[in-house]
Amino acid sequence: MKPTGTDPRILSLAAEVANSPEQNVPVILLRLKEIMNNTPLGSSELKKIKQDIYCYDLIQYCLLVLSQDCSRIQGGWTTISQLTQILSHCCVGLEPGEDAEEFYNELLPSAAENFLILGRRLQTCFINASKGEEKDALLHFFQIVTDSLFWLLGGHVQLIQNVLQSDHFLHLLQTDNVQIGSTVMTMLQSILQIKSGDLLRIEVKTLHSILDEVVFKLLSTTSPVIRSTATKLLLLMAESHQEILILLRLSACYKGLRSLLNKQEPGTEFTQELRQLIALLSPNVYQEVEEQKLHQAACLIQAYWKGFQTRKRLKKLPSAVITLQRSFRSKRTKMLLKLNRQKEEEDRRLQVQLQRQRAMRLSREIRLSMLEVVHPGQVEKHNREIEEKSALIIQKHWRGYRERKNFRQQRPSLTEYKAAVTLQRASSEVSDVTSRELHSQAQEQLQHYFMGRALQERAQQHREALMAQISTNIEQLMKAPSLKEAEGKEPELFLSRSRPVAAKAKQAHLTTLKHIQAPWWKKLGEEAGDEMDVPKDELSVELGTLFIGGTKPP
Repeated sequence: MKPTGTDPRILSLAAEVANSPEQNVPVILLRLKEIMNNTPLGSSELKKIKQDIYCYDLIQYCLLVLSQDCSRIQGGWTTISQLTQILSHCCVGLEPGEDAEEFYNELLPSAAENFLILGRRLQTCFINASKGEEKDALLHFFQIVTDSLFWLLGGHVQLIQNVLQSDHFLHLLQTDNVQIGSTVMTMLQSILQIKSGDLLRIEVKTLHSILDEVVFKLLSTTSPVIRSTATKLLLLMAESHQEILILLRLSACYKGLRSLLNKQEPGTEFTQELRQLIALLSPNVYQEVEEQKLHQAACLIQAYWKGFQTRKRLKKLPSAVITLQRSFRSKRTKMLLKLNRQKEEEDRRLQVQLQRQRAMRLSREIRLSMLEVVHPGQVEKHNREIEEKSALIIQKHWRGYRERKNFRQQRPSLTEYKAAVTLQRASSEVSDVTSRELHSQAQEQLQHYFMGRALQERAQQHREALMAQISTNIEQLMKAPSLKEAEGKEPELFLSRSRPVAAKAKQAHLTTLKHIQAPWWKKLGEEAGDEMDVPKDELSVELGTLFIGGTKPP
């Protein structure tokens, strides 16, 4: 969908690109640089221009031009280097809108990969060039391409991981040329300063290759520029990530790195960075042993964990395969059944249609044969008789449908009516005397239930009152002072009302306990509220141990 309010310059340039020959397209695209340079940086107008450039596929045209051979492009490396600048500036700060997935997942990685490929082409041309002026020009173009790539990575940091694990970037880093090697390592240092975490997300083999190349340039080259840049880069990597520092200390590949660094010539411009790097790689013996132990322990834990995960996956593999097969077969069976049902329904529909066609054809043949037999004067009468018979058949079917519908609606009422008739028939067989007896028995049972319910309610209320009184007495006893501290009428608050009341309460308590502990067959026939006889010796013994306030023991 094309945006509304498109800049007329972009619209004119897009039309010119579409109508121009292929060899003139790169030169036309260079006019985008002038359009963006004349727009204030960071303004909404610049964002709108970038959206228009993307919506009219001018960025895709730039990518296509960059992927072509340099010798076929008018202006050569000058045009290509300017197009890289245009492409990187267009992509940074662009809001793609609906095509965000295509922009981030396809266009941006393709642009970064094209920049790396252009860098390799420039590297090859620079090495093969013989003239000094040509070499200077190619180095200038190479720096423009690397600056454009760095600008693109600064605006889209998710591309850093793709660049670091690219084979083209590794080839650029492995060059023997001083200028190109210094430029690539400087770009790598700037990239790691933006986001160094992606260095640990790349493959281990690629990380080792980058470390090997940086260490090699530091130790083997005689150029102070390369050595300084490699030292700063290696120091940045070691300070940013503890894993890389441990790898440089403990790995067998870098076993003699510290001693080789100590042999470097002092008094150079990067002496301070070199000393910092040596200090990082020179821990005391205790720390080195501890780190080695931790490294070995981590390797052992990883080995056990990976083995456990592998065995777990192998154990689950048969069941997973069986489950997958079962699911596939079930789905296939359901699909076959569905297809068979559809086929059967289609066949049934065709058969019904054919039967209807045959019936209509037969009806028409019969009518034609009847018309041949009937006298011409009787044709109208015959047609009227056929219409009357048809009307009667239609009315018969309609009445049958209506009566069946009414019957279905009245079926619940008919069921209730039949049930009522059945109940009336059954009740009519019982005599009046029997009915009165049943009524009196029902009344007696109801009276017995309500009386027992009243007694149970009174007993429950009595229990609740006693529990409340006991709770109150307990609270008073807990809050009461000791006998030595008691004064005045405080002891009188704990006096019982009478000895008979206590004896009666104890008797009721023992009766309840005996009733609860008695076997079930002794409780048959008992009524609620029946009293049980309690021996007087038990009562007297239990009563003797009961505290009754306000009395003295005999």
